[in-house]
Amino acid sequence: MQFDAFSEGIEPGGLRNTKDIGILICYMMTYIDKPFPLDDIVAIIQTNGIANYFETNAAISELIKCNNLEYSDDEKSIEITREGRLISQQLSSELSLSVRQKAVSAILKLTKQRQIERENPVVITKCPGGGFDVNIRITDGIRDLMSLTLFVPDRTEANIVKRNFYERPERLYSIMLAAAVGEKNMVDLAIKELKNEQ
Repeated sequence: MQFDAFSEGIEPGGLRNTKDIGILICYMMTYIDKPFPLDDIVAIIQTNGIANYFETNAAISELIKCNNLEYSDDEKSIEITREGRLISQQLSSELSLSVRQKAVSAILKLTKQRQIERENPVVITKCPGGGFDVNIRITDGIRDLMSLTLFVPDRTEANIVKRNFYERPERLYSIMLAAAVGEKNMVDLAIKELKNEQ
């Protein structure tokens, strides 16, 4: 089989053929079964070393041109068509099981991350005298469970706070709740877990 994709950033077992990349995208979109951000599909494939960024975009363009995918109303998301579902049903077995599993695992991880970000917004605001306020909200999807604003000196540190919070929002909530109600053992346990992760 002739490879027509660049191999930069592709892990062993990844896809180097635009036809296979197109089949995988149809498989992923059939699995998702709803409009999904185009940038997220590309990011999943690229950041997991499944295929090259440029060839992934080329495959998506070809799938749209052939009516296997279509843009949703906002034109930032794509969805699978009936023709694309047929491709997935008939051809996805040509792809290795490990590639399919890696793609589905990445979809689930990203979907969970997006849900965490929706339910627990972080807003970074530049302060007039310099520095940044980082407002962290933890919700149960209906109401705020906790709202906390931290002042940090620069944007880099604000982004670090945001990234670390999104890795485990429940940890911050547990520590703050334990400290507020005076549960020293819970605080000690949370700090011990944090040390073990480093």
